Amino acid sequence: MGIIVTLGDAYCFTKINKPGESDKGCVLNGKLYPFGHISRTDDCYRCSCTQNQISCCSLFHTPVGYNKEKCKIVFNKRSCNYDVVENNDPSKDCFVHSRVG
Repeated sequence: MGIIVTLGDAYCFTKINKPGESDKGCVLNGKLYPFGHISRTDDCYRCSCTQNQISCCSLFHTPVGYNKEKCKIVFNKRSCNYDVVENNDPSKDCFVHSRVG
């Protein structure tokens, strides 16, 4: 069971651990994370893991205010954020007016 909660401008969620799943930590997207604070998961979330649940919030914000005809968004796992680049020349960045989490 999962619960989605919006806090500020970040996307957050909580996943309740299944019985017997939490002996060594929390499983998120097939990976085991240790109990306690997790500053960054492989999927760019900041989480807190307990025996009962894992609660996470995104480290990224989705761009919404940009020229959608001229530009596209590409997820950058290294920076945990979306890059907005020109369709015809991805080496050129596009101006972003606003982002949401």
